[in-house]
Amino acid sequence: MKVRDITVLVGIIGIVLMMVLPIPSWLLDVLLIINISTALMILLIAMNSTEALQFSIFPALLLITTLFRLALNISTTKLILTDGEAGHVVATFGQWVAQGEIAVGFVVFLILVVVQFIVITKGSERVAEVAARFTLDAMPGKQMSIDADLNAGLINEQQAKERRSKIEKEADFYGAMDGASKFVKGDAIASIIILIINLVGGFIIGMAVHGMSFGEAISRYTILSIGDGLVSQIPALLISTAAGLIVTRAASDGNLASDLSAQVFAYPKLIYIVVGTIVVLGLFTPIGPWATLPFALLLLYAARKMQKTMEKQQADDELQVEEQQIEEVRSPESVINLLQVDPIEFEFGYGLIPLADTQQGGDLLDRIIMIRRQCALELGLVVPVIRIRDNIQLKPNEYIIKIKGNTVAGGELLINHYLAMSPGFDDDSITGIETTEPAFGLPALWIDEQTKERAELAGYTVVDPPSVVATHLTEIIKKHAHELIGRQETKALVDNVKDTYPVLVDELIPNVLTVGDIQKVLAKLLREKISIRDLVTIFETLADYGTYSKDPEVLTEYVRQSLSRQITQQFTSQGETLRVITVGPALEKKIAESVQSSDQGSYLALDPNSTQLVFQKLTEQVQRLIQSGHQPVVLTSPTIRMYLRQVIERMMQDIPVLSYSELEPNVEIQSVGVVNL
Repeated sequence: MKVRDITVLVGIIGIVLMMVLPIPSWLLDVLLIINISTALMILLIAMNSTEALQFSIFPALLLITTLFRLALNISTTKLILTDGEAGHVVATFGQWVAQGEIAVGFVVFLILVVVQFIVITKGSERVAEVAARFTLDAMPGKQMSIDADLNAGLINEQQAKERRSKIEKEADFYGAMDGASKFVKGDAIASIIILIINLVGGFIIGMAVHGMSFGEAISRYTILSIGDGLVSQIPALLISTAAGLIVTRAASDGNLASDLSAQVFAYPKLIYIVVGTIVVLGLFTPIGPWATLPFALLLLYAARKMQKTMEKQQADDELQVEEQQIEEVRSPESVINLLQVDPIEFEFGYGLIPLADTQQGGDLLDRIIMIRRQCALELGLVVPVIRIRDNIQLKPNEYIIKIKGNTVAGGELLINHYLAMSPGFDDDSITGIETTEPAFGLPALWIDEQTKERAELAGYTVVDPPSVVATHLTEIIKKHAHELIGRQETKALVDNVKDTYPVLVDELIPNVLTVGDIQKVLAKLLREKISIRDLVTIFETLADYGTYSKDPEVLTEYVRQSLSRQITQQFTSQGETLRVITVGPALEKKIAESVQSSDQGSYLALDPNSTQLVFQKLTEQVQRLIQSGHQPVVLTSPTIRMYLRQVIERMMQDIPVLSYSELEPNVEIQSVGVVNL
């Protein structure tokens, strides 16, 4: 433990011991001065805090200071009742406030207790209770606002994490303040009880034990009791005021003094009205001009001075803004910022603004959050922040999707319509505007609200415009996922695995492969829509085979074989027969003979006529399988799988190509077609 930790522990234990151990009067004087100084310091800190969390230790500090005051009250009570005196501080406060009039001192003490108990403490307690309740109720909305700013690119992940932590701390703080305010309330009640005990007990002990007369006992013990009450209540009043300032402070950029000067005195013209009112009171009421005119003149001078200062400040601000704009245009950084390209952009015409505007009921930002979660679960890819902006150059109902600054997809939406897709047979009673579903290219109709129910009853798939956009955006991200994972993104994934599997990562990087080598393998997996979520298995395989080959194509094939269970479940359901298109022996032999090796790795050099024939044969088999209602899958031997994929991905990128070693032994395979030369 550090020295400060031991000091705090010893201090709190000492406060508890003060309640039972006798304390000499000179030490009590020192402790009372420390109590007053501490209360004043807490008040000054509260006045200079710009927000509540800057003084988050205040609830705990409130308990400690209350306990300290009670310990001092008990110590002074013991001295008053036993010795008839409690040190110079208590006596001085009692005599100074009473001024020889015991009743005056008693009334002043009661007023202080009433002000603290009823006005400040009661108000602070209510404000803390309401603030705690409203802070908890506002947490979901604040969380959604942070997620929206994160998706819009206004903040990064670290800033979002800090804001979420701040929201949680605010809720905890106001909840703690709600309970801690009860300490001050109880302290005020205890002070009144202690005062009565000192008066009654001191009067009885003074006459019965010390042989004092009635007047002498009343005078001495009343002054000491008043002094004791004032010495404890003045620090308590300061801390209660600090508590009120803390819970009533709204977030601002300055402290209490700067906010007062900037906000209360921000309207000098209103001060002229106050000046006129004071002058009227002085001239037309018995108050008289001598009491009002000097203050009115002082306010008039201050208002005139503030008005000139504000006009000068406004001119300086305008000049500074102009100079800053000119400087930004001249600086090279203004051009460098234009070179930044966002990974994913979603732009739309002004007619689609309601989709993204939450005030108009748009939930596009919430859908994008779910898209990023879905891609993380299905592909194992952390999708970058999607930049959303309107573009007046587009048609009102048009939208486009960009990947790294290049348009890759687009479409048009009708806001007050629904997209209806046929179940395979058309119903002539369902009419609308003919269009094409943007995500999968299926024929569809834009129908109105009246036709929606009939279309659903007829078996049509009916979706609203936000769902159309979300589906399209999801499919585009999956299609271009391999372009979104670079070395920086790969490094983030590696660091995430290293937190739980440090030995695996340390063995793989950089001894076996570099981050760039791993990125190429992950990109090739994502290109064929193979999830990279199981990074541990992927890294284990790369660590095993990376010492034999650095070729990303070869390493990818080894990884695919290690992910055989995942790939099998991706293309088949439990107990389902996998219908595939197989590759004939002649074609396999032709492809194997056409493989050429170079310093950059192996590649396929198939002649154009053979390539065209492969496309033709494969297209026939694929169309036949699609017409039968099954997903087309090409199955071949492990040695030529990656080369066959290179051939057909130019024309049929969405057709999966699997090898026998990528399927589990228990899966039932049925060949429904053969591609051969």
